[in-house]
Amino acid sequence: MIVRYWHPFQEVETLRRQLDSVFNEVSNVIETAPTAWTPAIRLVESNDHYVLTVQLSGITPDGIDIQATRESIVISGERPQPEVAEGDRVLHDDIHYGTFRRVVNLPEAIQNDAVAANFENGFLTLTLPKVEEVRNKVVKISLNGQTENDPQELPEVGA
Repeated sequence: MIVRYWHPFQEVETLRRQLDSVFNEVSNVIETAPTAWTPAIRLVESNDHYVLTVQLSGITPDGIDIQATRESIVISGERPQPEVAEGDRVLHDDIHYGTFRRVVNLPEAIQNDAVAANFENGFLTLTLPKVEEVRNKVVKISLNGQTENDPQELPEVGA
C-alpha cells in the first residue's frame, strides 16, 4: 500500500505558477504582436539575484533598448536584414529580421536601479538584484523574546 501525503499549500503554489505561466504567455503574445520576432531567454534565480540571458545574435549593442521596472524587464531592438548582392538570390533563410520586443515578468521585485548588463558573443546577460525585503533573512531571537538589531542574511534551511 502506498501512502501519499497531501500538501495543499504546495498544490496551490503549483497552480499559481501554472496560471502565471499562462498569463505570461498571453501577455507576451499581446506585447509582441506588432513585432517581427521574439528572442529566446533564460531566467535563473539565486538567493539574492536573477540572471536573465537573452539570445541576440547579429545585433549590435547600440541596437538594443533595455528598460527595467521593479516587476519586469523590457528588451527591444531591431535586427536589420542584410543586403543581397545583385544577381544573387536567397535559397533558404530561417533567421528572423526586423523589430523585436520581449517583456519578461519577474516572480519577485528587483532593484531596478542596480541592474548590470553584459553583451558578449550574441548573448545579453542581465544581473537583476532582488530587493532587500525579498531576500531570505534570518534574525537571531534571544530567549527573553527580543531580536538582535543586526539581522544576518543566511542561506535557506535545507539548501
